[in-house]
Amino acid sequence: MDEFVVYILYSEKYSKTYVGFTSNLIERFKSHNSLSKEGYTVKFRPWKVLYVAFFTSKSEALKREKLLKTGKGREFIKRLVSDL
Repeated sequence: MDEFVVYILYSEKYSKTYVGFTSNLIERFKSHNSLSKEGYTVKFRPWKVLYVAFFTSKSEALKREKLLKTGKGREFIKRLVSDL
């Protein structure tokens, strides 16, 4: 059975967040923190995992990712960061 993950990363050093979706969180996290040579996340390393949600359907995961990128989602993320 496939598992899909929506995650929020946080760069304490730069006070930045990143919302993503994957079916392999460990490899994706490695990619954001060390393997990738280009892209948004490369500039703001190191990243910490701030939030993770697991889904059994890709469509549900994508729906959550999309929600987190709305104004309401960004408010939720701000609250998570302020609780650190």
